[in-house]
Amino acid sequence: MADVNRTNGGANLLALRSHNTALVLDLLRGAGAGGISRLELAERTGLTPQAVSKITARLREEGLAVEAGHRASTGGKRRTVLRLVPGAGHAVGVHLDRDALRAVLVDLAGTVVAERCAALDLGAGAEAVVAVVAGEVEALAKGVRGGGRTGAAGADTAAAESLPALLGVGVALPGPLDHTRGVLHRVTGFPEWDGFPLRDALARRLGVPVVVDKDTNAAALGLAVAGERGSFAYLHLGTGLGAGLVIDGAVHRGARTGAGEFGHQVVQLDGPPCGCGDRGCVEALCLAAVARGDLAEAARVLGIAAGNLIALLDIDLVLLGGRTIATARDAFLRGVAAVLDERARRAGEEPVPVRAAPGEVADGAAQLVLGPLFGRADA
Repeated sequence: MADVNRTNGGANLLALRSHNTALVLDLLRGAGAGGISRLELAERTGLTPQAVSKITARLREEGLAVEAGHRASTGGKRRTVLRLVPGAGHAVGVHLDRDALRAVLVDLAGTVVAERCAALDLGAGAEAVVAVVAGEVEALAKGVRGGGRTGAAGADTAAAESLPALLGVGVALPGPLDHTRGVLHRVTGFPEWDGFPLRDALARRLGVPVVVDKDTNAAALGLAVAGERGSFAYLHLGTGLGAGLVIDGAVHRGARTGAGEFGHQVVQLDGPPCGCGDRGCVEALCLAAVARGDLAEAARVLGIAAGNLIALLDIDLVLLGGRTIATARDAFLRGVAAVLDERARRAGEEPVPVRAAPGEVADGAAQLVLGPLFGRADA
């Protein structure tokens, strides 16, 4: 797949990630198709107009920005408006669940332009899983192979011809794992993955940069990029249970990527055994209730655990996601909210709101690659 990452003599897009450039790119992305003027960029970044002019000139040369018309004059010279070229680069986001894979191709604006789904057995071993992931990524990359751009036409396409077709791949899967080194630990239920260097194995296979993180962290990052503010918890209930934490707008992973192992807090000392080796974990209790069709009990247990998290971190919002939640969204929202409302009533506080999380884990995984380009240091 080496030809997918050719720059054709152009600059490597990831090399443009200076702090000031990232500030400008993020504002261009936020402005959307309507664009933003150089003067507005200077005012909102605190940079001098001269610095902004240099940065935007370089971005135009590299095909990342184009002129998008002019603003009406308010007495002086009409302002030229610039906008981001979404099709100037793409990233792939991959969500590896225990039995399924979803991969998306995302442009610079964060829009999903293609996706693929496949069955997966995480217990089949590293070699088999890496081969499946590589095949799905390569299939998606065909849409931008050789400089082709999905969603870019005319001048935008011509301007972007020298840029890499694929910036990288973000992979999200159940933890625990080491985000910094891209190495898996003892994934619950799959101890054979312990110590496997997934990031490096995929990077060698694909020939592009790869970032690996927990599924919950990737989803939380995607939500933050999409506009969720403040401090919130994303609770993901699928084949397992975990949490992604955003504190003051930034994803909180902890020193060892251990934050958010939400499903393995013990809430019943003599409870049923869990795959992690403990007894009475929230994950074991929730999944057992789901298996016997008692969604009210599953939601109640999830709500109790969410209340513990709120008491510990004083977060502003709880977001629920994952395929088990999706099958009975209203039941889980009502059940969790009821527990949190009762907790708040006893404490004389306003209840923390509970909402269904928009977006998918794979979309957030793509932001693991795109985030640094737009100044997301927590990506």
